[in-house]
Amino acid sequence: MCGLCWRKICTFAYGIDKNNTKQIHHSRRKIQCIGILTSGGDAPGMNAAIRAVTRAAIANDFRVMAIYRGYEGLINDEIKEFTTENVSNIIQMGGTILKTARCMEFKTVEGRQQAYENMKKHGIDALVVIGGDGSLTGARILAQEFDIPCIGLPGTIDNDLYGTDTTIGYDTALNTILDAVDKIRDTATSHERLFFVEVMGRDAGFLALNGAIAAGAEAAIIPEFSTEVDQLEQFINHGFKKSKSSSIVLVAESELTGGAMHYAERVKNEYPQYDVRVTILGHLQRGGRPTAHDRIIASRMGVASIQALLEGQRNVMIGIENDKIVYVPFAKAIKNDKPIDRELVNVLAELSI
Repeated sequence: MCGLCWRKICTFAYGIDKNNTKQIHHSRRKIQCIGILTSGGDAPGMNAAIRAVTRAAIANDFRVMAIYRGYEGLINDEIKEFTTENVSNIIQMGGTILKTARCMEFKTVEGRQQAYENMKKHGIDALVVIGGDGSLTGARILAQEFDIPCIGLPGTIDNDLYGTDTTIGYDTALNTILDAVDKIRDTATSHERLFFVEVMGRDAGFLALNGAIAAGAEAAIIPEFSTEVDQLEQFINHGFKKSKSSSIVLVAESELTGGAMHYAERVKNEYPQYDVRVTILGHLQRGGRPTAHDRIIASRMGVASIQALLEGQRNVMIGIENDKIVYVPFAKAIKNDKPIDRELVNVLAELSI
């Protein structure tokens, strides 16, 4: 299939607005080779994004250089040219075929200089980075220091990047949490226990809050409200204490909340009449085959990253708002805190009676 036909299909299927032909042609003369890497914590759907970026780039006559182990691989020259065959049969796989790593050396001027030298060595003119806020921060700094067009794809189960309704991996992690809590509820009910289930999210409560609603949990303790109210006391007084013989509370792992163990200890000390247990889901939430939703948004975002480069965009994150592709400046995506929808908090409160 020719590149033009592929672009027409992508425009129709993924809802990308393609305009300004003059700018596209100028951009195509400038960029000939695109590098792609995954960085930070892995997220289900990253492989679907790698596949989409690679195939869309090749369809538009770009060469693709795959960078293994994130920024560490860029510094250590772990770079290999990709063809469409390299990304065959990976859309259904969890994790990332490019591997990932957290790289302290990239935070140094010398490390970034070595990364840039390796980019020049392989003829990489632009970079597509798949990861969370730390990964996009690295891309932003690299772009500023060496004037390299960088496009970010939001790959994180935390769903904490501003400017996009959802991130790659979030839906799969949410479904993993739902499956686990459904099983925990069976034993909680049988033994009339209070379970605190700790989920990921770092300083964002999206997994805990939406996981609680989906699983029918009695409460969610999230970092966004950690300084507003005593969330444990509120739950005990308005939920569990009234009529429940067993309950499940989802807790976002965070220094702000203290995690599930912190609240379990408080219950043992302050409400010793309750039989308390803790389950920490941990890295289970990062694994597994990506859901259809994550595969679709990863594919849309991957194609959109190439479209953005063709349009002359640089230093933006690809997001989805109201089911439309949007370009979000790195500074906005990284620095702004993504707000929790208060309506969801009210929904959980009303349904937990």
